[in-house]
Amino acid sequence: MNSQLERYRPLWEHLHQGWLKRWLFLILGGVALFSCRQQGEAPLVVTQVTMVEGQEVIVTRVVRQTVQVQATPVATESPSPVELDISFSGTFSRLDPQVVEDENAIDIIENIFVGLTRFNHQAVTIEPALATEWQVSDDGLTWTFHLRDDIFWVQAVVSETALGSIRGMAVEPLRPVVAGDVVYAIQRACDPRTRTPDVFILFIIEGCEAVHGLAPEAVTPEALAIVGARAANDTTLEVRLQQPAAYFLAITTMWPLRPVPADVVAALAAGEEAWDSPENIVTSGPFVLSPRSSSGARTVLHRNPYWPLPFHGNVEVVNVFHLESETDAYLLWQDRNLDLSPVPLAEQTNIVNQYASRLDLAPTQAVFYLAYNFDSPVFSVPAVRRAFGAAIDRERLVREVQGGRALPMRHFAPPGVIGAPPVGEVGAGYFPDHARAQMATSGFADCRLMPPVTYLVSSSDLALQQAELLREMWNEELGCLEEQIIVEQVQFGTLLAHTRPDAGAVRPDMWDLGWASYYPDENNWVGEVLHCQDSENRQRRPCSQVDDLIRSVAANHNLGERWELYRQIERLFFAEDGIEPFTPLYAPANYVLRHPWLVYTPALFGGEQYDTYYIDPEIKELERSR
Repeated sequence: MNSQLERYRPLWEHLHQGWLKRWLFLILGGVALFSCRQQGEAPLVVTQVTMVEGQEVIVTRVVRQTVQVQATPVATESPSPVELDISFSGTFSRLDPQVVEDENAIDIIENIFVGLTRFNHQAVTIEPALATEWQVSDDGLTWTFHLRDDIFWVQAVVSETALGSIRGMAVEPLRPVVAGDVVYAIQRACDPRTRTPDVFILFIIEGCEAVHGLAPEAVTPEALAIVGARAANDTTLEVRLQQPAAYFLAITTMWPLRPVPADVVAALAAGEEAWDSPENIVTSGPFVLSPRSSSGARTVLHRNPYWPLPFHGNVEVVNVFHLESETDAYLLWQDRNLDLSPVPLAEQTNIVNQYASRLDLAPTQAVFYLAYNFDSPVFSVPAVRRAFGAAIDRERLVREVQGGRALPMRHFAPPGVIGAPPVGEVGAGYFPDHARAQMATSGFADCRLMPPVTYLVSSSDLALQQAELLREMWNEELGCLEEQIIVEQVQFGTLLAHTRPDAGAVRPDMWDLGWASYYPDENNWVGEVLHCQDSENRQRRPCSQVDDLIRSVAANHNLGERWELYRQIERLFFAEDGIEPFTPLYAPANYVLRHPWLVYTPALFGGEQYDTYYIDPEIKELERSR
């Protein structure tokens, strides 16, 4: 879990291949990189010697054998396609779902690889995708997914005339995505040689943790077979879990479980070319990657003409411009050459005043909080914890420290988490009268009668600014003296070490930390951060009935009941009479500029879904012509 905290540390501390290879790919560009496993055929690997500039070059390629597929284009691009123009800061790394790390690549993967299920960001629910339906066994351990048979592996090649041709690019259907592709993806993610980031979220799958703990040389097909994933047939997938976990459904929306084509990956594994390069990649999502997207300046996605599921938007082409700075994006947006733009921090005040009606605030699935040491002679008293929490004006904190780029939080799980209450519905929040009443009943009667307490924060200027503002609020609302709240700054690693449950005498009375989703379900918040035994429990909170409730709801598959039970859990922790193990402060957020011709729902977790974006092309064209 420390790696999760490291991901948000910066908040506190405020193609390039040679021409020879590109030429060779023009020669091989029409070669499909797939074989038909449904017919039991192995891929045909051909090695040949090619003369280039008078030198012999050995080329290994995978030749697709004849495949009989029943695929008919279901969508064709119009002469003037609807285009979405956006930007990335920098480029992206691999487009391999089991290897991806950076957010830019996750955005692309979300749109070019189908998942078992799909996260609906507008409704905050999980919907069918490759899987049309699923059942869970009576013991809660075996999940059976029934898959579509009309989602195809496709490959884009340069062509003007082939079936499925899109602006000089042909999309070739290869074969249906089958259950075996998902099994391969799960085994591959658990394989230690793949080095899948945050793979521990898959340890809920039977055998995954055991396989991941093997030495690389010990990983064999027989060893991988213990992973609890099995293809009963091409359209039936069975996944066996270690324990009942309703939240597993949220994990099925994520990129590590996206199926990948085993034959393509294996055939190219020993070569110099990556299987997920624009020239080689074989995909399965609502968009396809243009093979011309290899210059590093722009990535282009085209609507997949063989995608059978409905588009909820109208975008046919996505142009992603790779820019060096947010300022570059903002200038392009001002000139109406981008539909969306981040807001440069240096110009935020002017932009917010000038474009308030075109500004969205999109919170991330992360929350920062003030944590209390339950062994502290001061914060072992529940009324003191409640008093300190209710004395914090979160809106002022967001305004003065975060510059408005955050969402004040009264409970723990932020928007976009399945099971999270709506913001403002649960939790005491800023309540000065309640804060003073709690302090009066605490046994200390007055904050000035408390012994001094240590408040540990990281070494950044922003962390110090926040600590000093909170101390000021406790002075204003509770009458605490400045010298009673001893703020200590340490390196982030030291903060983590000193707040471990077993850190002993170096543990402070309170400290700042944060959490972000590994998967978008409340269990990843109240279960894996707050449970007295199933989390690190840095507060050293003793177990109570709320912990039994957390475990029971984690195995409850009734979504309506889960939502209500998670509201109850958040109330037990953060209501006016709650346990208050820590005080939620805010969820960091990003300002986004949009033009009025675009309607979209931002992805609060995972990748953006460009097939849900709607553009009014007439208004866009009219505005651009001005």
